[in-house]
Amino acid sequence: MLIKVPADIRPSEITDESVYWKRRELLKNLGLGALGLGLSGAADAQHGPELAGIKRPTPFDAAEDLTSYDDVTTYNNYYEFGTGKADPAENARAFKPRPWTLQISGEAEHTGSFDLDDFIAPHQLEERIYRMRCVEAWSMVVPWVGIPLAKLIEACKPNSNAKYVAFYGLHDRERMPGQRYAVLNWPYREGLRMDEAMNPLSMLVVGLYGRTLPNQNGAPLRLIVPWKYGFKGIKGIAGIGFSEHQPSTSWNMSAPSEYGFYANVNPLVDHPRWSQASERRLSGSAFGRLFAGRVDTLPFNGYADQVAHMYSDLDLVRNF
Repeated sequence: MLIKVPADIRPSEITDESVYWKRRELLKNLGLGALGLGLSGAADAQHGPELAGIKRPTPFDAAEDLTSYDDVTTYNNYYEFGTGKADPAENARAFKPRPWTLQISGEAEHTGSFDLDDFIAPHQLEERIYRMRCVEAWSMVVPWVGIPLAKLIEACKPNSNAKYVAFYGLHDRERMPGQRYAVLNWPYREGLRMDEAMNPLSMLVVGLYGRTLPNQNGAPLRLIVPWKYGFKGIKGIAGIGFSEHQPSTSWNMSAPSEYGFYANVNPLVDHPRWSQASERRLSGSAFGRLFAGRVDTLPFNGYADQVAHMYSDLDLVRNF
């Protein structure tokens, strides 16, 4: 075992004092006592370890039947691990989501590189049952576990220039084999207006069904914005930046006529290749999914009471 003493340490390896104190201040702002996700019990082969200290229920819960764990974890859009719905569950098995560095940048007082586990303590976690609506017109009801995005933003202390929050996924072609193909302009990028990011519904997720987030669902950290289509929920978040200008987003860059920046669930605005007026709840086998009964899609995915006021002066047909 090699133990470094001061004479062995190069100046480049020493954390600058100002960075150290910024990190301490950020953690203080987050209100952390004990650090770490609070894993309890050993992981089983199928579900992973449980998360301790979860608060439930919450006032945000959808009073609907949950989509099964198996469906939630085997039918996924995650192009970093393949374009088929079953590809992520297969191709992400070997992915190791720890250790994980989160880069905070841009128009904020507290920026820099931080270990993810410094941000989320067991007493902060809560489980929220959210409806999820995919742009391909299928949907789920999922019990996500995480913290309000607003809590992290407040701790970073963005300045008055910060009008948007940008998110960047991990860019690693070895660990994410889907990135070896030019399906999208990697890394995956997403963004929200500041008021959207601060809305109480916006959530940074580290788990589902009371357990750590599976690799195929975006481990170790993803975004959930339940009134928007699922592609806004960036997975494998490696960076968060604060900007004065609207950030570029992956699907809008790839197909701007099909995927807008806002991506609010709107049954009155069809995708160019299919209707968005109804949806299928994900359930069971591929055959069952194909013939599942359709239900009407709700404006803002059923969260209009909480979010519609943010768009009262916006043309939601042009700003899709």
